[in-house]
Amino acid sequence: MMASSYNAKEEDGHISGTSNHGGAGTVKTRKPDNTAFKQQRLPAWQPILTAGTVLPAFFVIGLIFIPIGIGLYVTSNNIKEFEIDYTGVETSNPCYNCAKNFSWNSTTPCNCSMSFTLEQPFESNVYMYYGLSNFYQNHRRYVKSRDDSQLNGDQSSLTNPSKECEPYRTSEGLPIAPCGAIANSLFNDTLELYHIDSNGTRTLVHLVKKGIAWWTDKHVKFRNPGVNSNLTAIFQGTAKPVNWRKPVYELEPLDSENNGFINEDFIVWMRTAALPTFRKLYRIIHKKPNTTPTLPSGKYVLEVTYNYPVLSFDGRKRMILSTISWMGGKNPFLGIAYITVGSICFFLGVVLLIIHHKYDTRSNSADIPN
Repeated sequence: MMASSYNAKEEDGHISGTSNHGGAGTVKTRKPDNTAFKQQRLPAWQPILTAGTVLPAFFVIGLIFIPIGIGLYVTSNNIKEFEIDYTGVETSNPCYNCAKNFSWNSTTPCNCSMSFTLEQPFESNVYMYYGLSNFYQNHRRYVKSRDDSQLNGDQSSLTNPSKECEPYRTSEGLPIAPCGAIANSLFNDTLELYHIDSNGTRTLVHLVKKGIAWWTDKHVKFRNPGVNSNLTAIFQGTAKPVNWRKPVYELEPLDSENNGFINEDFIVWMRTAALPTFRKLYRIIHKKPNTTPTLPSGKYVLEVTYNYPVLSFDGRKRMILSTISWMGGKNPFLGIAYITVGSICFFLGVVLLIIHHKYDTRSNSADIPN
């Protein structure tokens, strides 16, 4: 056998050898350090799953989840809600002519009225929503089409909007404020509600337009540019969005706390929806203390100023009246989910208990079988 100047031995992950200078080489190892963490000797809970530990868990989960689900479901069903569609697709719909003859260039608003009846009175505060269907606010390009710096009052972004706003970044050579596809598609129908009493008298229901936006949006994310209260001068040199009928500084000219970028209808719309069928808060009907129900049962008329077309994308529009509870608006999903999970766990517990008693062949005696 030919002698070699280098001898190597690999055993248990060790590699050793002599150096080129004839001395003993350094020992190299690929073993992890001998610590509790690297050698996986840390104390850990290793439960032994037996019938005595698993079956009670199934029953406990079932007995806890089912009552919670029933409570959530009943609470959701106690919320009163009324919905009316005013899209104007059907010829019998009072808004049919407005929907059919809609034009962006029209300077005369189209009005329509829809009558309906509330079978039950609405107690406490009532929330009015507008709902849209088949409107995909979750489209990626749509969601990105905005300039948050501009909406936060940055002066440079006012005159030089973000490129994300294309193709709604400029109009006729002027920067658009607010820019982007979200702002350009702002919902601008006007809804008014009238109560018809037994004598046939129409009474306007007072709709509160402030307090509908998130506090953080109103006071943190959205701000008007500059310190000048004259918004007309601040927005001079900018253009309104293409589909808007009036500029942003005329959204609420009589209320400086609800005008421009801090207009709450505008803020609510800018918070995009996750699903193509959604609703957004439009107005609040406050209950007056020591009075009759907020909305008594009876006849009502919804007056609509039809400014928002939806037929081009097969969408639908609706008005929703709803009360709320401690868990929010009407949504039975959470209660149904709790009841379903609890029922499945309880059923599995019963099945596994039967299987355990029927097929458990373990001997309880200390005798060792031959």
